[in-house]
Amino acid sequence: MGEVRDIVRISLPFASGVLFACLCPALPATLCLILACAFLCSLWLSTKVEWLFAALLFFFLGAFCYGTAALTGGSSFETKGLALRALHKFSALIDRTPFEDERTRALLRALLTGQKDLLPKGVIADFRDAGAAHILALSGLHLGIIYLIISKMLFFLGNSRIASALRSFLVVVLSGFYALMTGAAPSIVRAFLFICISEIGRHCPGRSRSPIGTWCLALLLQLCFNPLVISSLGFQLSYLAMLGIFTIFPWLEGFYPKSTGLLGHDPLRRIWSAVALTCSCQLFTAPLVWWRFKTFPKYFIITNLLALPLTEALMICGIASILLYALGICPSILLRVTDFLAQTLLNSLSIIADM
Repeated sequence: MGEVRDIVRISLPFASGVLFACLCPALPATLCLILACAFLCSLWLSTKVEWLFAALLFFFLGAFCYGTAALTGGSSFETKGLALRALHKFSALIDRTPFEDERTRALLRALLTGQKDLLPKGVIADFRDAGAAHILALSGLHLGIIYLIISKMLFFLGNSRIASALRSFLVVVLSGFYALMTGAAPSIVRAFLFICISEIGRHCPGRSRSPIGTWCLALLLQLCFNPLVISSLGFQLSYLAMLGIFTIFPWLEGFYPKSTGLLGHDPLRRIWSAVALTCSCQLFTAPLVWWRFKTFPKYFIITNLLALPLTEALMICGIASILLYALGICPSILLRVTDFLAQTLLNSLSIIADM
């Protein structure tokens, strides 16, 4: 656990410094509180005097990095080159796939490429009113599903040490290319960093692996590359949601004990796990959402229980339909299943939005 504690000692003071510099011009009344929290955090994490000085050093380094990025204008990413051409070709493949319902094509374009131009305004409003707007905004959820699909597709490489290393390399490259192709939104970059850290850690058995360590390392790396991203709402919600999953979710899930024997796959426990996951995210993200928008989704548990499994199934079936149709071997039943999933998702959210 020493490595994990070290990265926490570095990343939290650095992030505090970036946040300090970000809030300095706008909220001078809160600066003393933020600085005091950073000092207390550093003292609590420090078992030796040198760690206190290191924490202070990284705090001011974070503030310096943010100030430098603000003065130089930072760096903005724009999809271009090979990634842009791939995006256009993939969008064209979606448009050519003969789904019966036009809304299926539009929804898949939004879920897989982030292009919402074909979605009717009423559909977008239903997602927003039902508390599922995050599903239409490309995020770690979408890259996580893409990551799982890529991992499963590479099963033929085998399980040898060389094959495992090659699989990890291909997963990272393809996931990174997808992130570039879809615009590298802050939450997508966060998910990509999680994938990189996880795949590297898989091949370093002597190193400690911890969800909080992964969270802190990804936070540190992303803020190092682009300190200005700390003001992005997508960045804030993404890291807060993952922090809730890593800290609250295991505790909440434990309230429903694991079953054994014939009930080893208890469906009620699966439902409870989904509820616990949703509540864990909401506990950390809801205050920020309320502060920014003065609203809160009343039926977020119902929405996520229905929308998340349907979205995952729709993306998997949609990708399979698009690729198989491009190869000329797509069965019609797969197209009908994809249409059914899309219509079920849209109708469910429309009903919840009207409640």
